[in-house]
Amino acid sequence: MSDFPQTGDTMPDVAMETPDGGTVKPSDFRGRKLVVFFYPKDNTPGCTTEAKDFTALVADFEKAGVALLGVSKDSPQKHRKFIAKHELKVPLATDAESGGLSDALGVWGEKTMYGKTFMGMIRSTYLIDGEGRVARVWPKVKVKGHAEEVLAAAQAL
Repeated sequence: MSDFPQTGDTMPDVAMETPDGGTVKPSDFRGRKLVVFFYPKDNTPGCTTEAKDFTALVADFEKAGVALLGVSKDSPQKHRKFIAKHELKVPLATDAESGGLSDALGVWGEKTMYGKTFMGMIRSTYLIDGEGRVARVWPKVKVKGHAEEVLAAAQAL
């Protein structure tokens, strides 16, 4: 995981597709703090819990001046269904198949499950300051309590 940018590095500015067919990139949030959380797949248990945990804290993040953005490789159509099914309030984005933000950050990589090795999204979170620099990185996130920990760090920034 040495590909992760370090604290103080500028967040790569790669455009991603939004569920409504638009695009979003980290620089769109300049002037305010941003939390970008990368997760493997819509509608899987851990990813659903993580998205719902961030959704439950949206008002607290907004009060702290922090924007949220969840990112996976799922299609905009899958994101729309995921948002509707779980009443998510967190904006989601679709990262490119290759050469996307997850590639630039090194969070798309080799994973192992049940003895099989495959390429997948490594659950990771980035806290970005108002100037677009990485303030904190959470590599290989464990979901339980994560959204609260990120909120506390964002409030302290």
